[in-house]
Amino acid sequence: MQSVTRHGDGWQATIGEDWLQGRSAFGGIQAALALRAMRELVSADMPLRSLQTTFVAPVPAGPVAIHARILREGRSATQIEASLGDGEQTLCRLVGVFGSARPSVLDFQPEQPAVESNVPRELRYVEGRMPAFMQHFGARWLRGDLPFTGGHSRESVLQVSLRDEGTPDETHVLAFADFIPPIALGMFKQPTPGSSLTWMIELLRDRYDDLGLDDWRIDAQLIAARDGYTNQSLMLWGPRGEPVALSRQSMVVFG
Repeated sequence: MQSVTRHGDGWQATIGEDWLQGRSAFGGIQAALALRAMRELVSADMPLRSLQTTFVAPVPAGPVAIHARILREGRSATQIEASLGDGEQTLCRLVGVFGSARPSVLDFQPEQPAVESNVPRELRYVEGRMPAFMQHFGARWLRGDLPFTGGHSRESVLQVSLRDEGTPDETHVLAFADFIPPIALGMFKQPTPGSSLTWMIELLRDRYDDLGLDDWRIDAQLIAARDGYTNQSLMLWGPRGEPVALSRQSMVVFG
């Protein structure tokens, strides 16, 4: 994130090999880089409420160009479009909605359900056999099947930590929310490639600096799978059960 710098009417960043997911950069880091550029166009005290992302083409390691522009700026909400690109090629397109708090009689949030796990299974990073970005996370499966174990579960619950220093912000939320592999991959008995097409995340908090970077929880569900496409949703919780974000993804699996 520190590599994001202004270049004329856009920005540029550098993605390391350690943040790749196959031949493309991890989706969470793509969205985080675009969000960093968006943030320069909107007040820091206006929280991100939702982010819609379309993954157009692989984003390789190395320099990547970022463009962002305001679509509409209202009294309470601002919509900003951003893209990652290589020359004239758009690699990722995003729309973020930032909104100030409004007076409302409604005030309720989801509550984290309990989950029982007799034997949590830790995902241990193995270089060359797992996507490189996973080395930056620690993860334990509390429920569901690990990738390529030939399981049948359509639900997964993970406890996730991010190996980073500093204070959590909304970019860390994007990284946590996009960490979980497609649940469908747990149904295959051998390595099978998969890729995200679209991703939408809705944020439920306006601050994250009180959460820390350890022991977040992801509750995910595979909604549908057909013709090589899957639809997955998740709820992201903070370390003490705080509701943080809702997310939905459309993915493809090649098997």
